[in-house]
Amino acid sequence: MAGNENSLEGIWKDWRLHAIVLGIVLVTELIGTFKIPVGPGVILLLPMLYALVIGLVLYFTPAVKEKQSKNAEPIIVLGVSLLLAKIGVIIGPSLPEVIAAGPALLLQELGNLGTILIALPVAIWLGMKREAVGMTHSIGREPNVGLIMDKFGINSPEGRGVMAMYIFGTVFGAVFLGLISGLLATLTPLSPLSFAMASGVGSGSMMAAASGSLIAAFPEMESQIVAFSGASNLLSLSTGLWVSIFIGLPMTEKIYSIMTRKREGY
Repeated sequence: MAGNENSLEGIWKDWRLHAIVLGIVLVTELIGTFKIPVGPGVILLLPMLYALVIGLVLYFTPAVKEKQSKNAEPIIVLGVSLLLAKIGVIIGPSLPEVIAAGPALLLQELGNLGTILIALPVAIWLGMKREAVGMTHSIGREPNVGLIMDKFGINSPEGRGVMAMYIFGTVFGAVFLGLISGLLATLTPLSPLSFAMASGVGSGSMMAAASGSLIAAFPEMESQIVAFSGASNLLSLSTGLWVSIFIGLPMTEKIYSIMTRKREGY
């Protein structure tokens, strides 16, 4: 207990970390939101996206030391916890609308399986071997990393593949979803709530970035967007691992064996 208390005390007394975060927040808020028209749609550049990029750049400078990097990890968990608390409060009044979504919300996790049909052939075409199974069977967050590690081991090709996607998603996932969600929601005739459901992929940071872009594009639907994205994210965390175990991973392995057998046959 004493060790944990000392560790927490050290985090809150890390003034360099707090000063860097405050500086990033002030700079990004001063920059504000930019809208880049793309045909009938629009790409939204939000302060959160600037903050991710600036933080990533600063990580490779002398301004951020290893101590700040380690101390930032538990604070991120705290920040996501506050976000989840806000989502819980908003979901309550919007619960009838969430329930009305019915099968669309409950079955949205199956939509993630469609990416296997695109990502796996591309990975094989690029010359990847068994790493492609770990990389493409899911979005590659913590539960899926655990699944691959348990089934294949950390030093396996599949393990290297899922870890590559986990790192890539951590660094670029929020930026990508933040940009693509606002663009597609304004470019296509689909309801913004469908993109809100799609933003709940099982990652708090990715969901926040995607829903933030949607709210900036459709501010009058803020409470609905937050409710649907939050409920979707919760369902993804609850059911995503089971879908990966019983459908996603077996499906990926089967397609991989068929495609590589055909390729070897040629």
